Amino acid sequence: MDFKPFEDKIGYSFAEKRFIEQAFTHRSYLNENRAAGREHNERLEFLGDAVLELVVTEYLYAKYPEKPEGDLTAYRAALVNTISIADAATKLGMNEFLLLSRGESRDIGRARQIILANAFEALIGAIYLDRGYEPAKKFIGEQLFHKTDDVVANRLWQDAKSKLQELSQEKLGHTPTYEMVAQVGPDHDKTFTCSVTLGSERVALGQGRSKQEAEQDAAQKALAAKGW
Repeated sequence: MDFKPFEDKIGYSFAEKRFIEQAFTHRSYLNENRAAGREHNERLEFLGDAVLELVVTEYLYAKYPEKPEGDLTAYRAALVNTISIADAATKLGMNEFLLLSRGESRDIGRARQIILANAFEALIGAIYLDRGYEPAKKFIGEQLFHKTDDVVANRLWQDAKSKLQELSQEKLGHTPTYEMVAQVGPDHDKTFTCSVTLGSERVALGQGRSKQEAEQDAAQKALAAKGW
């Protein structure tokens, strides 16, 4: 895989090319390409997640000096959640460079969104290892910081479960109930699926890398399904 077009797109050239290759390598690819001599991206994702959280925290702390900790935490969650960073990855065309198994490459649903989010975090980790904190900070800023004003102005940071509960009780007299429907994947890389029910109606299914994230996704989809 030639990653130079992607490097040109993000305006960053890796000194160590193995880092960018690793960032785009999903575990499933290695299952079918055992002699490839590559590492998958999960360790880079772990590192990149920590760098991402620090950079966004630092940015929000400086941008909103009067906001309390609770608001800043909510803003950060909205900026770095799976939907937000998968969207950033999609806009960068990261899909075109992912190294996946044949099975994974056919999946274009929520599972692909999670893979993209993981790869985005892995890419941050790769940049951090390659040249340090400042280039990683610059990359994150270019891809995510522009979303902040919209997140705050349109209250996109509001917790979807709380919003659904408030509106469901107000409009229907019901409290939403959540149920775990499925858990897929190994312990280190599970995808959870949860349903949300209002009264007797199952309104939506959500997926995420944790039960909490799956419930939030289900709540967000339920809000959309109800037009709330």
